[in-house]
Amino acid sequence: MTIIDWLVVAGYLGVLVGLAVWVIRQNRDTADDYFLAGRNLGWFVVGASIFASNIGSEHLVGLAGSGATDGVAMAHYELHAWCLLVLGWVFAPFYMRSKVFTMPEFLERRYSPAARTVLSLISLVAYVLTKIAVGIFAGGIVFATLMPEIRLNLGFVVLDAFWLGSIAVILFTGAYTVMGGLRAVAYTEALQTVVLILGSLMVTIFGLYALGGWSELREIAGAEMFNLWKPLVPEGMTGTWAPVHEADRIAWYFNADFPWLGMLFCAPIIGLWYWCTDQYIVQRALGAPNEQQARRGTIFAAFLKLSPVFLFIIPGMICYALAESGKVGALQDALMVDGVVDTTKAQAAFPLMVQHVLPTGVRGLVVAGLLAALMSSLAGVFNASSTLFTMDFYQKFRPSAPQSELVWTGRIATTMMVLVGLAWVPVIQGAQGLYYYLQGVQGYLAPPIFAVFVLGVFSNRMNAKGCLSALLIGFSMGAFRLAIDTPIALGLAGFENGYTEGSFLWILNNVYFQYYSLLIFAVSLAVMVGVSYATEVPDQKRIAGLTYATVSSEDRATSRNSWNNGDVLASVAVIALILAAYLYFSG
Repeated sequence: MTIIDWLVVAGYLGVLVGLAVWVIRQNRDTADDYFLAGRNLGWFVVGASIFASNIGSEHLVGLAGSGATDGVAMAHYELHAWCLLVLGWVFAPFYMRSKVFTMPEFLERRYSPAARTVLSLISLVAYVLTKIAVGIFAGGIVFATLMPEIRLNLGFVVLDAFWLGSIAVILFTGAYTVMGGLRAVAYTEALQTVVLILGSLMVTIFGLYALGGWSELREIAGAEMFNLWKPLVPEGMTGTWAPVHEADRIAWYFNADFPWLGMLFCAPIIGLWYWCTDQYIVQRALGAPNEQQARRGTIFAAFLKLSPVFLFIIPGMICYALAESGKVGALQDALMVDGVVDTTKAQAAFPLMVQHVLPTGVRGLVVAGLLAALMSSLAGVFNASSTLFTMDFYQKFRPSAPQSELVWTGRIATTMMVLVGLAWVPVIQGAQGLYYYLQGVQGYLAPPIFAVFVLGVFSNRMNAKGCLSALLIGFSMGAFRLAIDTPIALGLAGFENGYTEGSFLWILNNVYFQYYSLLIFAVSLAVMVGVSYATEVPDQKRIAGLTYATVSSEDRATSRNSWNNGDVLASVAVIALILAAYLYFSG
């Protein structure tokens, strides 16, 4: 980093601070304004904010790292842009009509207060495991790569660049998030989206130039790294149709294999949960003034969501190709051990590209983009966490609390979530790959949540007892698997070699995480349907407007008037682009 680079970064941070201060001054001290930006976000801000919240630290570090080790295998998750269309066309009308603050609040209206409480708890746990700690960890990785020489000796402890970077990102992001709420988060994320896309695009362009072009990348990386469905093929099976990879260990943190069977059936479940029912994402759509703006925001976000394959995965593959070919000796030394890409070192693939491939000035722009991604993802989860805690717990405990008290409670909740996230970082440091860790934990927590939402909207026969049973059993299965996996991920004493081969814990630990996720989903569906049909029929008046069977003719007409042919054509274009990507990357 040169003086020019730092001036570019300083200029970006200055603009960001100015925008945040301006937005904070527009705020009113009410819960509606703090948590949902007064429900006044236009489609552009909604879409850009959704994209910036999603494209965060796990992409900068984890997704680029997976590109360096496994090629386009993880692009399946990035091609889930169609899930945003499901949010806009299927779920958003129900959310907008209900005028809820949170997704658990929607479950309370559809099922019961108990369902709201359970989902709020699950969501807060998920945010600590998959978003806050991951964001902190990724921020540390970026700073440790770009400024490894920085140290701060406090006497009782020495903080290196990893921890100093993590803490700096938290403090800066937390400041404007705590003070400005969703309005500050959404408007700063709109700016960060532009910087992030431009900066990441520069890495791809300069990386391909250093390598010698796209054809050179394909030749060095090979066909397997460009194949979505065949990262590795087991003996006796060929081509795209290898459903399971035979390995000594199949646990998600030991191996980076992605059998197509899991990708085909499990990945969409995780995607639909994340894009259609997760507070972290849906809160931006809830901030729109009406159904039309919410839907158009999701369509815009779907277009943006198609870009990470080329903004993060491809740079990771370019990093590998530059190291493998020896065209950038520094990358070869930083990325490979004995001629093989080291999985842990691959986590730094994106910042390594920034450090060794980009020219002065451009490097500063890309570092600004890195900071934008780190801050946007953290800001989004801070705001979502404070909303969940305040509206789903504190307000129920103090229903007469004034609006200003709710706002301050949200600020305090954000601070507490950050401290818990810091405590969880060592778990992620023990995992083999950041993106694999993320998908593994989401695979354990998401299935029961999506099950109760999708059945709740499409079936008016599902009741509160079925919902609560599915959530509790599904979450217990996921927590049990996580408890089994975590000691090995941490490398705790006595767990260095895993469990005794052939034991129950060994078998469970070695079931590929996507298959275990499918099991949770199947059990959750079966439990919900079985318990619901074995108990009373829900009051149809109580769930009016919350299921397709109970939507009034007036509401149907309102929804129909909220979209036109342009919205349909834009949605079809998203689907066409996804299909084109699958065809190109199917080897």
